[in-house]
Amino acid sequence: MALKTIVRYGLILGMVLILISCAGGSKNERKDKAAGAEEQFELGFAAAERGNLQEAIEAYQKVIKLDPKHARAYLNLGVLYGRQGKWKDEIKAYKKAIAIDPNFAQAYFNMAVSYNERGDLKEALSYYQKTLQIDPNHVEAHNNLGNLHFRKGNLDEALREYEAAVQINPKYARGYYNMGNVFRQKGKLEEAISSFEKALEMNPRYGEAHYHLALIYFEKSDFPLAIEHCERAQKLGIVVDPRFLERLKALR
Repeated sequence: MALKTIVRYGLILGMVLILISCAGGSKNERKDKAAGAEEQFELGFAAAERGNLQEAIEAYQKVIKLDPKHARAYLNLGVLYGRQGKWKDEIKAYKKAIAIDPNFAQAYFNMAVSYNERGDLKEALSYYQKTLQIDPNHVEAHNNLGNLHFRKGNLDEALREYEAAVQINPKYARGYYNMGNVFRQKGKLEEAISSFEKALEMNPRYGEAHYHLALIYFEKSDFPLAIEHCERAQKLGIVVDPRFLERLKALR
C-alpha cells in the first residue's frame, strides 16, 4: 500500500494519505472498487505534484465515489481546495474526513493550520490541542501551538511546546530556532545563541538563524561575529534590514 504525501506550506503542513479499501458488495466487486480507487488516488497525487489542481481534485472525487468513506481522499481534497483559495470547501473536506474518522489527527491539524492562516487563533488553538490529544507526538502541532502562544506573549507556554517538539524529534531545526526566539525575547542571550547554533547544526542553510545570531552578537558588541553571521545570512538569501547593514558597515 503506497504512502503518499501532499505538502502545503503556510505554517508547516505535511499530509500523509494511505489508501484504504472499500467496503460493501461482493468480494470481487470490492476488489474492483479498491483497484479503481487506488488507480484514481495515484492519478490524483501525480496530478497534484504536477500542479494540475483541478485534475487532481477530479481524481480524488472519483476515489470518494468508489469509496465514500475514504477519509484520506477528503483530506487531500481539503489541501487542494486550500491551494485554490476555496476556504469553505477546504474546511468542509476536513470536517468530512473527521466525521469518517474521529481520530484522524492530521485532519484536525489541517483544520488548525487553515484557521491559523486566516487569523482565527481561538479555533486554531482548539484544533491544535485536539491534534495533540490524539497524537501527542505530532511535532508540527507542538511547534505551531508554540507559535500561537508566542504571538500572544505567552513565552513560557511557547517554550514548553518548542521543547516538546525537539524532544520528539531531536533533529527538528525549526524547534531550536523558535526556542532561540523565545530566549532572545526573554533577554537570555546565551541560551538564545545556543538554540540558534543548534538549529544551524541541524540545518546549516538556516539563514534566519544566522541573522538572529548577527543581531545578538551586535547587542553583545561582538562585531566580528555579527558581521560574519550577517554575511552568511545574506548568502543564504535573507533580506537584512538596511539600517542594520549601515551600522555594521561603519564597524568594518
